[in-house]
This record gives sequence, C-alpha cells and structure tokens, in this order.
Amino acid sequence: MEIFKPGGNRTAPGIVSHWTQTKNLTQELQELLTGLSIFGIIGLAAERIARRLAQWHAPMITGYLLAGMLTGPYILGILSKDVLHRIHFLDDFALGFIALAAGVELYLKELDSRKNAIKWHTLGQLIATFAITSYVVYRMADFIPFMRGLDGRHRLAIALFFGVIFVARSPSSAIAIISELRAKGPFVSTALGVTVVKDILVIILFSITLSLGLSLIHGIPLDWMLLVKIVAELVLSFAAGWLTGKLIQTVLSTGLPNRIKATLILGLAFGSFGALKWVEMQVHHHYGIELRLEALLVVLLGSFYVTNYTRYRLELQEIIEHNGDWIYAIFFTLTGASLSLDLLVEVWQLALLLFFVRIFSMMIGAVVGGLLARDKAKYIQYGWMPFVTQAGVGIGLATEIAEIFPDWGEAFYTLVIAVIVISQVVGPPLFKFAIIRTGEAHTKGPTHYVEGQQALIFGLEHHSIGLARRLRANHWDVKIITKKDASGGVTVDDIPVIYVKDFTEAHLKPLHPETADTAVLLLSDEENYRLAEYLYEKAGTDRIVVRLNDFRQSQKFEELGAYIVNPGLAMVSLLDHYVRAPLTTSLLLGKETGRDTLDIVVRDKRLDGVLLRDLRLPPDVIILAVKRGDEMVITHGYTKLHVGDHLTFVGSRESLEKVALMCSNFEMPVRKGGEA
Repeated sequence: MEIFKPGGNRTAPGIVSHWTQTKNLTQELQELLTGLSIFGIIGLAAERIARRLAQWHAPMITGYLLAGMLTGPYILGILSKDVLHRIHFLDDFALGFIALAAGVELYLKELDSRKNAIKWHTLGQLIATFAITSYVVYRMADFIPFMRGLDGRHRLAIALFFGVIFVARSPSSAIAIISELRAKGPFVSTALGVTVVKDILVIILFSITLSLGLSLIHGIPLDWMLLVKIVAELVLSFAAGWLTGKLIQTVLSTGLPNRIKATLILGLAFGSFGALKWVEMQVHHHYGIELRLEALLVVLLGSFYVTNYTRYRLELQEIIEHNGDWIYAIFFTLTGASLSLDLLVEVWQLALLLFFVRIFSMMIGAVVGGLLARDKAKYIQYGWMPFVTQAGVGIGLATEIAEIFPDWGEAFYTLVIAVIVISQVVGPPLFKFAIIRTGEAHTKGPTHYVEGQQALIFGLEHHSIGLARRLRANHWDVKIITKKDASGGVTVDDIPVIYVKDFTEAHLKPLHPETADTAVLLLSDEENYRLAEYLYEKAGTDRIVVRLNDFRQSQKFEELGAYIVNPGLAMVSLLDHYVRAPLTTSLLLGKETGRDTLDIVVRDKRLDGVLLRDLRLPPDVIILAVKRGDEMVITHGYTKLHVGDHLTFVGSRESLEKVALMCSNFEMPVRKGGEA
C-alpha cells in the first residue's frame, strides 16, 4: 500500500491517475473548443461564399460544399481529419433539424385537392427509382471500385442502399423554386405533394432496407423472424415518434420565449440520436437482441404529429424557418470537408453515369404514375423534372451508412455526394423549365417605360376622385376605371372615368395598362387581388398600391410587391408620425409650401459605382433615403450607387426638376415622383 508523504518524492497512484484524467479531459475540451472555433470561422466564410454564388444563380448548397472542400483535409487542411472527428456530433444535430423540417412540410390538409394524383405519382417514383437504380448498381458492381471484392450479399445490400437514397428529394429546393416563380396549378401541387410525402416514405423505406442490409451483410437468414423484427422496429419507431411529438408539443405550449423554445426543440431532436443509441445498447446488453431504431424517422414523425394533430404547426414552422440557414451551413460545409477528394476524382464519371440512371428511372416513374393518375400528356412529359434535386435527407442517409459501415462507407458516401451535387445543380433549372412549359409560372411581366407619369385608379368614389385631383396637380396623367353602370365615358373635374364591364384581361387589355407607372386599387379585397395579379404578371406595373380591408390577407399582396394601405391603421400611423416627426410628415404629405419629394430608380449602368458625393445636387436638395433590394442603406458621401437602387430626394420643386434633368443627361428616363 502506497502512502503519500507530504514533502516526499512519491505521489499516491490514485492522485496521479486523477490528475492525469483531469489533464486529459482539459486537453480534450480545449481541442474540442479549438475545433469548434475554427469551424465557426469557416462557417461564416462558407455563408458569404454561398451567398456570392447565389447571386450567379448557383444553389446555396454549392457554396457550402465548396467552402468545406477547400478547407478540408485534402486541400488547405484547416479542417483536419482529427478536427472533423471531434466535431462529428454536429452532423447528428443537423440531421435532427433536417428531420424536423421534413415533418413540417407534410401537412395533410394541403394535399387533399390532389391526393389521387399524389398517391399514384408517389408510388410510381418510389417503386421505379428504387427498383431500377438498385438493379443497375447491383449489375454494375464490378465497375464500382469499393464493391469489386465483396460477395453477392454485400453487393445486394449496398445496391439497396443506393436505391433508397436515390429516391430522396429536396422539399426546401422545390418550395424555393415555386416561390420564386409564384407557381400554382395542378402540376405544381402534385409535384410538391409527392416531394413531401416521399420524404417520410423514403425514411421508412430506409429503416426497412437498413435492417435487411445488416442481415445480408452479417449472414442472418432471411426468414419470418427477420420480418417480425423489422415490423417491431417500425412499431417502436412510430411509438417513439409519437412521444417525441408530445414532448415538442409540451415545449411549444409553454410561455417561454421563442429562442428558448427553439433551443429546447433543437436539443430534443439532437438528443433523440443519442437516446436511441443508448436504448439499442441497453436492449443488446440485457437481452442480446439487435434492435435498430431510426432516429431520423422518430424525429420526423414527432414533427409530423405536431404539424397535423396540434395547433402549434405555424409556431414550429417559424422555428424551422428562422434556424434553417445557419444549420444548413453547418451541415453542408461539414459534408464538403468530409468528402474524400482523391476518391471523388476517381469516381466522377461513375457518378455521372449513376445520375443518368436515376434520371431514367424517374422518367419511367413519371410515365407510370401519370398514366395511373390519368394526367394530361404535358404533365406526364415533364412529370419527372420536379424530382431531380436532392439535398438534406439524401445526404443524411448517406452519412448514416458511412458511420455504420466504416470499411467501405467513406467511398460509398463520396460517390453518393457526387451524384447529389450533380442533381442539385441540374435539378432546379429543370423544375423551372417544367413549371414554365406547363403554364403554371406567375412571374412579373416586362415593364414598359414611357414618357410622362401615368396612374390608373380602380374604383370610383370620393377617395379616388380626391387622389386623382392631387396627382393631376402634380402633372400626372390619371384615369379612373370603374365597373359602375353607365354608358360611354364621363369626366369628373376633367378626370377621365372609364367604365368597363369587368376587371378581366379581355376588358382591360385595350386600355393598355402596361403604359402606367402606378395602379391604385380601391375595390374589394378579392377584386383587388385579381387585378394585382393581372397587373403584376401581364402589365408589369412597377407600383401597385392597394387599400386592404382585411389585413390578414396582406401576405399574398406583399408577394406581388404591392404597397398596402390599411384604413384601420392609416389614421393612427399618421397621427403617430405627426407626434414624433411633424416636419417630415408635413413634407411627405405636401403641407410644406414649395417643397416636394422625387423618387428615382437607377437604371443606367453608367451610374453604377458613382459616389453620392459626386452627384452635383442643388444646395437645397438632399437624399432622404436609398433602398437597395429589400434593405434601406445608411448613406454617406462615399456610398456607391448600384443599378436598381431606389433614391428619394427632398427639396424645392424647382431644384428637383433640375435633379430630374441631371438624371436625364445620363439617358435615363426620369419622371418626377417616378423613375429614372
């Protein structure tokens, strides 16, 4: 027995062991924090790279993957294999979020209108893609480097893994394209429905395939006991999913701040991976049973439960939307850094071949599904294009395979990611093309610029007449269009009033609405929206001002870029601005004699990059605001102009006319109160 003597040269073994363990733990913690810090900096850079590439119409995922590959072990080596191993837990965190996002997308009420078409197209895509790609990969095993030396059972298992991953789609990419094109119609509804339904089915199929693959690889007989085991695993996964949904519901029902709720829910999704692994270990240790519960499926089912069977769908959806960008940046940057680039160079031709095999299988699925659903010929022709893009779920499943089978998992993972990257680049343009060819895109029409300032006011009432008078006093060409019963046209104080039978394209097109700068809609909300859509899509009207009666409908008008006036809030807002900024409010309302405002949109490329200080403005003119995209720019003398900037000038009317003339010298069509 060792005795520790103070002042002696011997140390008790227990103390040495404890000190060593503490030192090792401290060192591991320091290395972990260092790795996370390095990755955090790289993540910020990846986000900037992705946004820069997005300006060139490249998918965000491409930027994240590129940043990860550049900083990974095979190029710059900033993220070494040791660092990647230490921060590997971030993969599970991101996968938990991806499962949450997939469950939120599957809202059953939105699928009712096209459920028959969705059913047949889902079955067609699921069966055709899984069966054809699995068969082709199995037959190509001798041409796939990491499969050559494996026996038939191994090859079959790996082929099934390829098949199930190639079924996966990307709901987030589909929704982004649909939003960009403002697409709507039966083709888009079916495509989106199939995309989100396939997400839950592909993870269920993955659970079954993984259990079957493990049995094949480990030599377990394919008998009825295996079937019982697979069914039992699915039942337990559904039960765990229901429990997870209840826990998410409990968190959302509390009065905690939204950030804390989001943290708890993300922690719950991440914790599910560790908790299920612990359950599997305990069952194996105590009962000798190999149990496999798929964490992705459990979290997805929990999210699905909250989305469809509780009143917290919108709140969970908001949490997903607010946290998606930074979590996807983590996941895809890690994915890029984990790629074996040496293997990627060897297999890129094979990846391209597998990509085309997947495309062929989806074409077969589209034909089968379309015929069974009795779709139109053009829907069948383009029916495969919405399902090319892949992203989160497919990469997540490949990540799990790579973890479970380390012998060949890295090579499998690299080949799958190569196919997914090709799909991610090619898929979005194909989906856009399909939407346009089926006539379901509703993008803004071309804008026509003409001399002078023209406005159309829809609706004849005292407000429209008063507005027309004010605009005409400022030299605008104004017409009031109404549906009220009358014959021919009349004028009110020299303001033309045009009577139409209905506010439809057939009746409005002869009036050439595309020549107007601005349209003011003072009708019912339903008529306002129909008109706003027509003016946006067909006439390309720059400014649409809407008087909205039910403010709950504001979102659909905002998607058209409309300026919304709420009569119920307008007076309160006006009084508020008079209290807090009376001079500015008086100026904008035209109460300051001799003063006015001028709005200009920079369109001439020769003004791009010009400093504000270099604009020779009259001394009594100032730039009140610069709007770039959806953001207001805080300006100073060295602020550079860019094409598309909206500038608001304030000054005397005479000086503003000089500003308009100055802009016209750049060959920019300038209109006071309009655009340059």
